[in-house]
Amino acid sequence: MRLPRKSSIRNRADFARVKTTGQAKAGRFVVLSTLADPALESLQTGFITTKRCGKANQRVLLRRRFRFLVQTHGAEFADPRRYLVTIARPGASAATFDELKADWLRQARRLGLFNRPEAKP
Repeated sequence: MRLPRKSSIRNRADFARVKTTGQAKAGRFVVLSTLADPALESLQTGFITTKRCGKANQRVLLRRRFRFLVQTHGAEFADPRRYLVTIARPGASAATFDELKADWLRQARRLGLFNRPEAKP
């Protein structure tokens, strides 16, 4: 799944709406927030990396890593018509990609974003 430019959250009001009315789960390196919206055509993503996360090149690297995670795992979401905001926590720039991936996937599962595997009898 490729993330086109039109799938980015660009309005401050959308970020605020996800924060106030959506669900959020915090991990060690990321905070993942989501809000289902049936009016959307596809997944809308946003990434927040503040100056507390590190210098500019570290923040850009974090955004690239988060974008890659959404590209690879976004197709597995149960309902792609939602807003998804990934917020990097301080210390995320010191984490390896595998640690970021594990934390991001853990929070996504806690939010119920993935299809539930069918129970085998």
